This record gives sequence, C-alpha cells and structure tokens, in this order.
Amino acid sequence: MIMTWIEQLGGWSWIIFGLALLCLEILAPGILFLWFGIAALIVGLISLAVWGPGAELWVWQVQVLGFLVLALFLAYAGRSWLARNEKESDEPLLNNRVAQLVGRTATLEEPITNGVGKMRLGDTLWRVQGPDLPAGTTVRVLGGDNERLQVESV
Repeated sequence: MIMTWIEQLGGWSWIIFGLALLCLEILAPGILFLWFGIAALIVGLISLAVWGPGAELWVWQVQVLGFLVLALFLAYAGRSWLARNEKESDEPLLNNRVAQLVGRTATLEEPITNGVGKMRLGDTLWRVQGPDLPAGTTVRVLGGDNERLQVESV
C-alpha cells in the first residue's frame, strides 16, 4: 500500500522527502540533513523530468540508488568544501570557559589544603588546585579543566 502511494507520487515523493529533510536540518544540529535533502530534491527533479507520471515499476529502485550515491557524494564534497573554507572565529574562546579565565586573578574563599581549595570568580565558586595557601590569598588562574582551575599565588 505504501509502495503504491510512493509510485503514484513519483518524483514528487522525492521532493516532499527532500523538503522534509531540509526542515529537519533546521531542527537538528550539524549539516548532514542538508546534503541528504539536496540529494532528494535533485532525484525528484530528475525523476519528474525523465520519467514523469506513470513510470515503470523498476524506476523507484534506480531512484533509491541514485539518492544513496548522490547523498554520499554531496555529504563528502560538502564536508571537504567546508573544511577548506572554514572561517577564523572572532571569538575563538567563546565556548571554552576555562581558557577565558586564564590570567585572571581572584581571592581564595577557602584555603588550598592538600592541593585543593575554592575561589570565587565572578558569580561562580570554582574548585581550584595548586600549592597549599591560606584563605584570602590572591591567586592567578594558569589553566585547568571543567572540574578544577590550576592556580598560583600572585
């Protein structure tokens, strides 16, 4: 029953599928659905131009094969093109919060004992590691990860 519906739509089913994939691209992160949607639209347009309505029963198999080949080609070519034409960001540290903090100074809120303590930087209380220091000492951020900042005394 579904195959009969798809056969009746012919190239229009590919165009509808391509538009659905392009809409999915808006909702999902990444660029993969874009290439698949373009491939489906191309197959739909070729199907309408070459076979038209009332095409042979074997045509859908050629269309699926063409879609698969075209989708893989477009995904590879698109990824390669994007890698070659990647723009340098004007905010390279935007999503790297720890890297944004390197070099900043703050006062220890809790002493560093056994290499671990806490400091407040802005509105965030950070766990820090470094040499043992008393509370109230001014420290500089050297680096770290998402769990702890590495600090030194100023």
